[in-house]
Amino acid sequence: MARLTSFSKFLITLLIVGIAFFGIRYFMDNTETGKELQEKAKTEQGGGGLFGGSSKPDANTVGVGVVTWGGYAGGQYWNKGFKANTDSRFYKDYGFKVDFKILDDPTASRNAWKNDEVHLLWATVDALPTEMPGLAAYDPVVVFQADWSRGGDAIVVRRGIGSVGDLRGKQIAVAEMSPSHSFLIWLLSAAGMTTADVKVVGVPSPLEAADAFKANNVDAAVVWSPFDEECVQKVPGARVLQSTRNASNIIADVFIAKRKWVEANPERVQQLYEGWMKGAAEINRSPAAKQEAATILANAFDGFSKDDALKAIDNVRLCTHGDNLNFFGLNRNTYKGVTGEELYSRMTKEYRNVGVLSGSDAVPVWSRASFLGAVERSTLSGNEHAAEGQKTFASITETEARTKGAVATKRVSISFRTGEFLLDENAKYIVDNEMVPIAKAFANSRIRVEGNTDNVGSAASNIALSKKRAQAVVDYLVKEYGMPRNRFTVIGNGPDKPVASNDSEDGRRKNRRTDFELVEE
Repeated sequence: MARLTSFSKFLITLLIVGIAFFGIRYFMDNTETGKELQEKAKTEQGGGGLFGGSSKPDANTVGVGVVTWGGYAGGQYWNKGFKANTDSRFYKDYGFKVDFKILDDPTASRNAWKNDEVHLLWATVDALPTEMPGLAAYDPVVVFQADWSRGGDAIVVRRGIGSVGDLRGKQIAVAEMSPSHSFLIWLLSAAGMTTADVKVVGVPSPLEAADAFKANNVDAAVVWSPFDEECVQKVPGARVLQSTRNASNIIADVFIAKRKWVEANPERVQQLYEGWMKGAAEINRSPAAKQEAATILANAFDGFSKDDALKAIDNVRLCTHGDNLNFFGLNRNTYKGVTGEELYSRMTKEYRNVGVLSGSDAVPVWSRASFLGAVERSTLSGNEHAAEGQKTFASITETEARTKGAVATKRVSISFRTGEFLLDENAKYIVDNEMVPIAKAFANSRIRVEGNTDNVGSAASNIALSKKRAQAVVDYLVKEYGMPRNRFTVIGNGPDKPVASNDSEDGRRKNRRTDFELVEE
């Protein structure tokens, strides 16, 4: 019998391996059992399948880039998890799959979106203007809003800092050009300050901001939950000065997509939006649904317990279809709160003021940067899809109001004719521009409006007049913007709280002011 040469044995082995490979591949690609095994492999390995290949989603899968955050729970709950799967309600209701990729590194997430590894990508409208120049070649548009941060962002301060004004000259760690940066800008604005009044210590992320604070390298830090609790526990005397639980309409999480992809897939975009909104509505109204969503998040986020996931969900407002109608300005006749356009335009201006955006950086206007199609065409109705209502404030006495500490005080000069207290058109313009944006952004905060005068005339008459002037401001905010009356407290100080000497006309002018204060609960 002839003996096989080594080369012959090699060829036979290669043939057997080849037959086995293609046989297995045929089995995996052409049988239900094989497809299920591949789906399981993708879930466990994070994509790519058993045979490697591109990380781009297939034609029947929508890729969504997210971060470790509770605000996207509506979509993840409706999807029955993070990975593309056939149990997903997106798949059962609409026939396509959704694959959520956790991309916590900002640069990596943007690159994944540019390379079509994900179709939709998380962003926040407040920080989006800083990104628009760098993303211009991809023509990004805001497709829908997922949440408002409601406690997920906070500023922690060391012992001895009791108000925003106390931050003047202090070192504050913050991730620049991020939601944290936006929050700091707004908080300083509520005290009539800017970032020029403090020492900004730029760090890569809120995690590094928390580390800098815990190491006592800075006086304050803007951090994400749950790092705020950790900072307070580890630094003696530290406290949360303010969070987005009160600064409730500043940080808006949205999803952006390439205009070309959106226009090529309008039906799929609308179906993704509708399914996501249904998921958010269920979590908002059903404790069982929230528990299920928390389990999904805990399974996906490294180091997260179910309790951590529940806190993450509780630290946001999961937006409904009604909220999106408001956010995109589609209820202008009835909604007086913060819209995406207002927030985006305001922050474009603010980031130019602080030098993050230069005059040559082209930031498209909101009408160009947003896509209303999915929200406009949606027919979701019912109480579960209604917009969030205003916070209800219990009435308090003037004595109680006077004793509440001020988190931030903004001094606004409103000119009144001698002895008069009614707002003229110029006074209304000042209120609209100096007070209203703060009141809307900090919609869950109580506000104290204090009237002040110079020392000309009797103290009693000045106290009465200053209270009437402060009351006129409140009446205007309630009537024109529909703000809850119980949210406001009116105080008339008369000449008792001067900020300058009454011995000069300039000093008296400074003392004739209205203080607009965010106060502690």
